[in-house]
Amino acid sequence: MRSTPIVVTALLAAASMALGACADTSADGPAAGPSGSSATFPVTVGTVTLDKRPEKIVALSPTATEILFAIGAGKQVTAVDDNSNYPAEAPKSDLSGFNPNAEAIAAKSPDLVVLSNDMNKVVDQLTKLKVPVYVAPAAKTLDDSYKQIGDLGTLTGHPNEAADLTKRMKDDIATLVKDLPQRSKKLTYYYELDPTYFTVTSQTFVGSLFTLAGMENVADPADADGAKGGYPQLSQESIVKANPDLIFLADTKCCKQTAETVKARSGWVGVTAVKNSQVVALDDDIASRWGPRAVELLRTIVEAAAKVPAA
Repeated sequence: MRSTPIVVTALLAAASMALGACADTSADGPAAGPSGSSATFPVTVGTVTLDKRPEKIVALSPTATEILFAIGAGKQVTAVDDNSNYPAEAPKSDLSGFNPNAEAIAAKSPDLVVLSNDMNKVVDQLTKLKVPVYVAPAAKTLDDSYKQIGDLGTLTGHPNEAADLTKRMKDDIATLVKDLPQRSKKLTYYYELDPTYFTVTSQTFVGSLFTLAGMENVADPADADGAKGGYPQLSQESIVKANPDLIFLADTKCCKQTAETVKARSGWVGVTAVKNSQVVALDDDIASRWGPRAVELLRTIVEAAAKVPAA
C-alpha cells in the first residue's frame, strides 16, 4: 500500500521538480552474483563511494526495494521502509521514507542507505554519521529508471544483473508497443490519483508510458507550463467535458474506487470511457513506482487500449 494519495501526489510533484539471491564472497574482492557477474570495489556513483560491497543496505523507497531485489541484491538488504511491500520477503520495518529519522536509520548500522528524496535533510545527517547515501528521486522517464537500476547495480556489486534487467525491460516494452493498432485519431485518457481528481500529465513518468502507447492525456492543458510539476488537480466538470476514451484508476486500494463508483458520480454516466466499459482498475502500488514493474503497468495500458476498436 501507499500513503494517502494527496501526500503521495505532493511528494511526487516535489520530487519531479527537485528532485534474489547473491553468492557470499569476500566484500573486498570481486562480488559474484547468480548469473556470474562480478564487480570490483571500490566503486563510485556520483558522490557516493563504497570501498567494499555493502552487506547491510537500508532501502527507504518502495521502488528502490523492488530494484534491489530484482538485480539480485535482496540478501544484502537488511531493512526497508514501512511502505515497501514488494517483494513479500523484503525485511519491512517501521522506518519511514516520508518522514525519515536519521538516528533510527543509523541504528540499523547500514553500509548503504537508498532514499527517494531528502526529507528532513536526512542526507546531511547521515553523511555526518559517515553513512553512505544514494538518492534515487522519482523518475520522469524510463531512462531515469534505467540509470537508477544501473547505479544500484554498480553500488551493490551486481552490474551485470542490472544490465540484464534493463535489457529485459527494454525488450518487453518494445514488444508491447510494436503491435499497437494504427488509429486515425489518438485515444484520450484520464488517469486518477485520488477521488479529488489529482492526476498526472504527459511530463511525468506514468504519463510517458501512455505516450509510448500512443495516447493523449486530457490533463495536459491543466499544467501546460509545468508549474504544477505534472500533477494538477482537475475539476469534475473538466473531466466530463473532456470525455476521455479511457479512465485509469490508480486509487483502487487507497480509496476503493471502481468502475461502479465512477459510474455513480454525477454526470459521468455519459462519458465515453464509462459508457463503453473502458474504466481500468490499476494496482496502486505498481502504478506509483518506477522500477521493473513499470513494464506491467505499460502492459495493462496497452491491453486496455487494444480492446478499443480502431476508428
